[in-house]
Amino acid sequence: MSKLALGTVQFGLSYGIANQSGQVNLSEARKILEQAEKSKINLLDTAIAYGDSEELLGKIGVAEFNVVSKLPGFPTSFADIDIWVDEQVEGSLKRLGRSSLYGLLLHRSENLLGKSGKKLIDALNRVKSNGLVQTIGVSIYDPSELDEIMHLMRIDLVQAPLNVIDRRLESSGWLVRLHQAGVEVHTRSAFLQGLLLMPRYKVPAKFEAWATLWDSWASELEESNLSAAEACLSYPVSLPEVDRVVVGVDSVEQFKTLIAASQNQRPHHDFSFMSSEDQMLINPSNWSAL
Repeated sequence: MSKLALGTVQFGLSYGIANQSGQVNLSEARKILEQAEKSKINLLDTAIAYGDSEELLGKIGVAEFNVVSKLPGFPTSFADIDIWVDEQVEGSLKRLGRSSLYGLLLHRSENLLGKSGKKLIDALNRVKSNGLVQTIGVSIYDPSELDEIMHLMRIDLVQAPLNVIDRRLESSGWLVRLHQAGVEVHTRSAFLQGLLLMPRYKVPAKFEAWATLWDSWASELEESNLSAAEACLSYPVSLPEVDRVVVGVDSVEQFKTLIAASQNQRPHHDFSFMSSEDQMLINPSNWSAL
């Protein structure tokens, strides 16, 4: 079984700084899922907020896959959390054509900290005990979120960013702590929205503040005879505490390239010199301010 999982945000939205082809159409999405099945990649990651990703997956049929979806942020205008969670889960299952989900994550962990946090936790535990979802958890943007929420509920699954630049999940100690606590860990953003896959000359000018980093990256890739995809995937794939590495693609050919890159088991090359905690670089939500 492959350690890769297929992220499907591109099935519902035009996503990623390196995305040249926009949203994936039905025909290409079907080929991508066929390739996933052929390559023994059995987990799909989606979200209610990913445009019509769930609907597209449902049209193709995803009975052979485990599916993780995510609840959007809880609307403050909605009075009853139980009803809201039920409606969201039922809608998700209907669009996907499934009777249950492998995982249900909160897209915003801070929803657990508000005045409705306890009710939200109860609702999540209820849909799990009813068999509508197998695991419940959170999708986080910063490991510091875990400091505030891990004691609030039994979390089965955490999804977090992890790549050669953004190593906070590992350096904070949370990766090992989650693994020791029996929490399943899925990492995303292995390519930092495709920025790490760009040839040096194509890195957008707004990232030139980190020119030294890009120069070193290009130089090390050439010296180690590794493709950018191989180098990016070797880091999270090599970590025993990481259960799944979620990758998004916009074509079946790109997917085949990433699958081959993940299977390249040459000795792990040390790219720790790439590590940065600069929020303007590692958090794509800040890129519009560059």
